[in-house]
Amino acid sequence: MIENLQGTLLLVGAGKMGGAMLSGWLEDGLEPGQVLVQDPAPPPEMSTLLSNYAIAPASSFETLSEPPEVIILAVKPQVMDNVLPSITRHVGLDTLIVSVAAGRTVASLRKTIPEDAAVVRAMPNTPAAVGRGITGAFATPEVTVKQRELCTALLAAVGKVAWVYEEPLIDAVTGVSGSGPAYIFHLVEALAAAGVKQGLDAELAMELARTTVTGAGELLHRSELEAATLRENVTSPGGTTAAALEVLMNDEYGFPPLLSAAVAAARKRAQDLSG
Repeated sequence: MIENLQGTLLLVGAGKMGGAMLSGWLEDGLEPGQVLVQDPAPPPEMSTLLSNYAIAPASSFETLSEPPEVIILAVKPQVMDNVLPSITRHVGLDTLIVSVAAGRTVASLRKTIPEDAAVVRAMPNTPAAVGRGITGAFATPEVTVKQRELCTALLAAVGKVAWVYEEPLIDAVTGVSGSGPAYIFHLVEALAAAGVKQGLDAELAMELARTTVTGAGELLHRSELEAATLRENVTSPGGTTAAALEVLMNDEYGFPPLLSAAVAAARKRAQDLSG
């Protein structure tokens, strides 16, 4: 329960990530009256959620009776510079600012917000929509113990929280878990396509691939065994899985070099977006 939020939470941006977090907070018991949502055009599913909780989104908040306790910046990094000037006036002495915009560094935010503001740079991922996300987070020295605990409670409402102590590591988090769900979804696509090439009906191939990946993920989630051990448990010496893994684990063209290159590319793009 998010019981240690005493004031108002201002959510700036109610798209997929902002909406996923808000849904998790409300399900975790956050009072709708404590939430303000700034978004000129929330997507249909978000509009329905807001309507169900009687939360009216606004394009901006010119005046507030008092500064929000927390401001969540959940807009795309490319539009952050357009949004920040209207947010600055709402930052109070005790306001915690949490940015979930990929690549936007604390330094880039401080070009607009007060230099002494308490800032957390966080990178959640889309499984937050079903409460199974994980968020990497970095706090500036201005963030108090109480604010850090509040931030942990907010982020934990949609999954696990992992704090890092060097800001550049957030870009690495982005490459692994922030963008990671897309890698898994593409794995399902590729596995289904491979099944079709072996003669399976496309619908059956997709059902097999999708259920295999989600089932393996759930087994990994529930098991205390390491991923390597679970892999070994499926692999009989000289068997079919071993033959497949000989290809997938190849150091030149298998999963290891491919994923290493993919994560590195995502991290570099996050750095390019730093502004």
